[in-house]
Amino acid sequence: MSGVGLLALTIGLTEASSTAPVGQPGLGAAQQRIHELETELSMQSRQLLMGSLIALVVMAAVSVLLGSAIAGRVLRPLRTITAATRRISAENLHERLAVPGPADEVKNLADTIDGLLERLEASFAAQRRFVANASHELRTPLATMRASVDVALAKPEPPPPQTVTLANRLRTELDQVDRLLEGLLVLARAQHGELPDRDPVTLSDLVSQALNARAADLAAKNLTAEDGGLQRTACTQGSLTLLTRMTDNVIDNAIVHNQDGGWIRVATTADGTAVRLIVETGGPALDPEHIARLGQPFQRLAADRTGSGTGLGLSIVAAIATAHGGHLDLHARAEGGLRVTISLPAGAA
Repeated sequence: MSGVGLLALTIGLTEASSTAPVGQPGLGAAQQRIHELETELSMQSRQLLMGSLIALVVMAAVSVLLGSAIAGRVLRPLRTITAATRRISAENLHERLAVPGPADEVKNLADTIDGLLERLEASFAAQRRFVANASHELRTPLATMRASVDVALAKPEPPPPQTVTLANRLRTELDQVDRLLEGLLVLARAQHGELPDRDPVTLSDLVSQALNARAADLAAKNLTAEDGGLQRTACTQGSLTLLTRMTDNVIDNAIVHNQDGGWIRVATTADGTAVRLIVETGGPALDPEHIARLGQPFQRLAADRTGSGTGLGLSIVAAIATAHGGHLDLHARAEGGLRVTISLPAGAA
């Protein structure tokens, strides 16, 4: 804008200076000289205008280059902060930005982020300690109560029928609490991204093992397990323990929340960059809004589906998939029933 203003001023001055006074009649020589001066001044004005235009173009290009260089130098610390912040995750919260330099706005921002990372590290450490301690502190009283029930029933004299009924009910509730506790611990570990081992895992093997282990449950509800195509190339890298638990939970969910005489279709696919585990079930049409909440803890579909389970099955599946760089997709089938798709990064077979 300064260059354009300078050019306009130059043109105005040139036009003002190119206006010559009107000569007197009879002064032929003077008139001729004035005409020559006007011609020379007009040529100089055109040269000045062309030079100004060239100077304007050159200065515009120089201004862009200098502006980019100065802006890049000013924003370089911010790019460093952004890259370092993206690199820091739950596994390396101990790292800090530690940006050097004077106490300016950029340094204050970096110090603020370092303080936030320090608080996050303390919070994650406290949660990990809780998960580690809860496994022991909560399982011990459960084991004690279960042992007390067994001792009461193991006395020489036969216990009354009411005692046997109460003991069986207590065992059932204790098993339910134990499963709930185990589910919470697995969910916490998966959400923290704790993967102690990363091995090649074939999804079709996990599916076959899960279905074989649940043959009695399938027969009890007269369910038909259909093979939707188990590709041996559907392999990923991850924790065998957590991926087995993920597959078991999906199959358990398909069995428990299924109608008698229904069906289950299981498939594993691979497309080069991702592998998928797909589990479909039949049944009545489901509300898509309710389906979207099933990946959250303690969420169930409806009152007729709350007879068993802890409400953690699919939330554990979602957490394990996320910890392995994948995701869980739930879709209500138009024909009725549910379609569960787990996408994971492809790995070596």
